[in-house]
Amino acid sequence: MGGVAPRGFRLADVPPQPWKNGGGVTREIACWPPGAGLDDFLWRISVARIDAGGPFSRFPDVDRVIMLLDGPGVVLRGDIATGMHALTQPLAPYAFPGDVGIDCILQGGMSQDLNVMSRRRRTRASLTVLRDGAALPTASCGMLLAVESTWRVASDEGGDHVLSPSAGLWWAQAPRGWDVRPEGTGPVADGAGLVAVAIEILPSSDGAHMRDAT
Repeated sequence: MGGVAPRGFRLADVPPQPWKNGGGVTREIACWPPGAGLDDFLWRISVARIDAGGPFSRFPDVDRVIMLLDGPGVVLRGDIATGMHALTQPLAPYAFPGDVGIDCILQGGMSQDLNVMSRRRRTRASLTVLRDGAALPTASCGMLLAVESTWRVASDEGGDHVLSPSAGLWWAQAPRGWDVRPEGTGPVADGAGLVAVAIEILPSSDGAHMRDAT
């Protein structure tokens, strides 16, 4: 299967897909392999707008990372390690297994969240939040998304891009490393940053991990 070189996007231009229960909409940024559905994707990156509380869909054998982008956030309750997690701090990733039952409770209004889903034992996904310049290691698949800030990103394969707020790029099966720098001097403010997702397709059993670098 051929790879996909970096493709730019703006969140506002990604078509919204209403939920069947009317509780929100999803904007699918990227899904692999092409044409895969919710039952057979290897990995999927999307942004969800949650308008009403309710249960999360279960995804057997899938690991998930969720992160608040905008809004007052939600509280997650269910079969997670602590029983409850407040997803109320922007750009603070939270990892959990997609198999478990979870309900979300809105905390005062609409919540917009980034979701990364990766098929367990077949892929490994990491999510990093950057607030200053860095050299990102090579990843076979991934995404970069600017949040409340503008970034210059340069690929080790050639090609420079400027990512304005809520703009990004993604790639698949086309290994890239990146040099990323915020415009201006010094780190960006709290609540702003560059979200970097790196995904590897595994030849053998492995897990998923998540880290937050500030």
